[in-house]
Amino acid sequence: MRTTWLCLSILLGSLVAVVPVQADMSQGELRLKAMEEKLNALHEPDLKVNYGPHGVKSTKDVKASYGKKGFRLETGNELFQTNLQWRAQMRYSGVHSSDPRSPGDFTRLGTSNFELRRVRMKIGGHGYKPWLKYYFEVDLQPSTNTLGGNQSRNTRSRVIDWRIDVQPWDFLGIRVGQWKVNYNRERVDSSGRQQFVERSIVNRQFTIDRQVGVMAQGRLFKGTHAELRYYAGVFNGEGKGVNNPDDNHMYMARIQWNFLGRDLKWRQSDVKFHKKPAGSLAFATAHNTGVCTRWSSSGCGNLSRYVAPGTAGQQTEAYEIEQYLEEFAFKWQGLSLQQEYHWKNIRDTANIIMVNKDYMDGGYGQIGYFPHGLISAVPEGLEVAFRYAVVNEPDRSIVPQGVFNENMREEFTGALNYFIAGHNNKVTLDVSYLNLQDASTNRFYDDGRVRLQWDISF
Repeated sequence: MRTTWLCLSILLGSLVAVVPVQADMSQGELRLKAMEEKLNALHEPDLKVNYGPHGVKSTKDVKASYGKKGFRLETGNELFQTNLQWRAQMRYSGVHSSDPRSPGDFTRLGTSNFELRRVRMKIGGHGYKPWLKYYFEVDLQPSTNTLGGNQSRNTRSRVIDWRIDVQPWDFLGIRVGQWKVNYNRERVDSSGRQQFVERSIVNRQFTIDRQVGVMAQGRLFKGTHAELRYYAGVFNGEGKGVNNPDDNHMYMARIQWNFLGRDLKWRQSDVKFHKKPAGSLAFATAHNTGVCTRWSSSGCGNLSRYVAPGTAGQQTEAYEIEQYLEEFAFKWQGLSLQQEYHWKNIRDTANIIMVNKDYMDGGYGQIGYFPHGLISAVPEGLEVAFRYAVVNEPDRSIVPQGVFNENMREEFTGALNYFIAGHNNKVTLDVSYLNLQDASTNRFYDDGRVRLQWDISF
């Protein structure tokens, strides 16, 4: 009997001793589990909406990566994104560093020049919604034509693009800011996405370039043979970074038919080697009243022998300009075609004799091909290209009563492109033959030019 009670006492004592231990172990497990949950929470993406009516909430969930648009920072919920890219364009030019336009340009002593033609910083992305996009670009442009360090504002760092796109639907979107107006393909194509070292002789004469304003844009009947892109905008008309001095505006409209149901991006050369053909046919028009007769990255300017903007006594409505465009582009299996025809009329409101007489036209056609598709021995990244361009313009140095005189300029350019990493890293060599039939001297001028360029983006 004593033995039985002794065994029961030992068993009860053991149970009493074990219960606290088991309780302690449960508390430890709970603490360990809580710690594991906290650690796991640090690694889980923050999928909460990080903005609200009272502001933007912070998040530590940011991903860093690198792609074709440069370095990228993006929140885990993909609502905010920023891309940063640097670009440099290093060039050598022989005989002429730019397009010769006058007899003096053709007869001037030739030059041999190295320059850092373009140095750019690009920042773009979206915020709050993937369809609310932003972009701005800074031009550092270090080269200058002056000696002794006397640089103008056009050779200093400057913001050349700043814009916001609101595009919730394919068929309708709005763009506001300052950018290269979507008028013609050659100008809107980035200088880093060109097929030649520089744009054709047509560009200076007919581009409407960068403007400040607002534009509606959209894509209709997507994926069909009736696919269309449209652009319609209102701008200051004074060029880059200039306020409007009166109530006149520039008006622009463009309609683009993607007749094969596939869209062509704003870039030249068929680097992606389109497996299916893609083409577009476009028409555009622009109208402006003001002091500008041409536009460029430097802003409002004047064509040869027209009064320069800012000249004393010049009226704000000095020139009324209307211009029209026809454009064609096509890409397929390494072949690329691009063509534009421009027509422009400048009405000099201060000179009755010249009213409706200053019309000009011009155009270019270019073709490029990657021979590797036919000859396997040719490097895959090598492209051969050719361009012809012509400009017919009034000669304002002659002012006979009611007689119209016209100069004609031509460009013949052949090019070799070697793409190391697409347009982001390429070397271009082009050779040009340029000529001028001048009405004022009744003489023919011609010359050659060679250019070598390395364009690289980081």
